[in-house]
Amino acid sequence: MKKTTVLLVLTLIVASFCNAQEMTFKRHSFTGYTFYEDGNKLALNELIEKVETNAEVLHLVRSAKSKSIFATVISFSGGALIGWPIGEAISGGDPNWVLAGIGAGLAIVAIPLGSSANKDANKAVELYNATLNATSYKTFKPEYQVIANGTGIGLAMRF
Repeated sequence: MKKTTVLLVLTLIVASFCNAQEMTFKRHSFTGYTFYEDGNKLALNELIEKVETNAEVLHLVRSAKSKSIFATVISFSGGALIGWPIGEAISGGDPNWVLAGIGAGLAIVAIPLGSSANKDANKAVELYNATLNATSYKTFKPEYQVIANGTGIGLAMRF
């Protein structure tokens, strides 16, 4: 009985100092962003599996993904519409500068959309890490007491 009690107390003490792995977020200029957990790159499917228990974080990750894809499609389309008339002008043809103007407009629209995707991804990482820290040793404050009664002496831990 004493060995079991000592083992239980030691296990709880060790568990109180354990901390979950935090996630980080790295933004790339043209390719979007990448998520890391303890230095290991996470694929998007792995990320979704890790955060699927937290509905708010999952919603933010999916929102960031869809906004990022949409911004990428719009920006590449805008770039193509800008590049086509420039290519025609270089080759000596008659360029349609209206297409370049439309392309510039699309590129300008893609900037705030991409920024919004990055903000959602950053919020998702912050919220995920905040939920980890809420259950880590930083907030786990057990109270230890020595209890003596007529049958013997014992150690009590309250948390």
